[in-house]
Amino acid sequence: MSSDIEKSVTVLGLGPMGRSLAGAFLAAGLPTTVWNRTPGRGAELVARGAVVARSAEEAVAASGLTVVCVVNYDASDAILRQEAVSGALKGRVLVNLTADTPDRARDTADWAAAHGIGYLDGAIMTPTTTIGSPAAVFIHSGPTEVYRQHRPVLDALGGVHTHLGEEIGRAAAYDIALLDIFWTAMAGYAHALAVARAEGVTARELAPFAKGIGAILPPLFEELAEDVESGSFSGEGNPITSAVSSMTHIVHASEAHGIDASVMRAAEGLARRTIGLGHGGDGFIRIAEVLGRR
Repeated sequence: MSSDIEKSVTVLGLGPMGRSLAGAFLAAGLPTTVWNRTPGRGAELVARGAVVARSAEEAVAASGLTVVCVVNYDASDAILRQEAVSGALKGRVLVNLTADTPDRARDTADWAAAHGIGYLDGAIMTPTTTIGSPAAVFIHSGPTEVYRQHRPVLDALGGVHTHLGEEIGRAAAYDIALLDIFWTAMAGYAHALAVARAEGVTARELAPFAKGIGAILPPLFEELAEDVESGSFSGEGNPITSAVSSMTHIVHASEAHGIDASVMRAAEGLARRTIGLGHGGDGFIRIAEVLGRR
């Protein structure tokens, strides 16, 4: 493989995130080849110096390192597992920043190994607007030496990069867990806005107080993680019996306005199940242990 190819990068997938990744590589002065299943999304990148490949096979053959970022692993498999593309990737390195499950990451790693392809799995934990800036956050898993060798190119994407270990599914496991926090919190906020509006409180009026509630969470996350690791599940400050009482109030207030309370009913149900198992004096995070029981 020539030195020019080793210093270049290919990006497969030109959705909003893929375009941001390619733009960051270009801004860092790296020769960048791009390809997208639907033509026409690379015009701005071409104006900045990118080369648009005619096919996925041509795209991966242009660089020693290929970064793929599409909607899920069904989409990435449809691109990568074509015989011509697999063959062109042989002896090169693939970094998959597509979001999916840990098992899909492991399956893709097995496929890559069988085809002589170096493989790193990863996830992007911040929005498109952060890419190329210090605010970006990336997590990676896979062979340490492959990560070390290609870290200088990945650094062009900006921000903080963390290698979570050689077990290939770890990045996806972190991603799933962290997105679990994000989307359940967003669902809670959407529900809160609906209830507030029904009571005559506007979203703009509630927002600064919602921000205050959000600020309580980071130190709680660390404190409760220690509870889970130690198995203490202390409910001294706020036992789960107290928590379930406030959940019940939210359900009643919501349903009095005809607002679907299924999200809170699910949380309340978990709390009542935990109390029924004899843990009423424990803290709310005991639910994590109950959920994990076989």
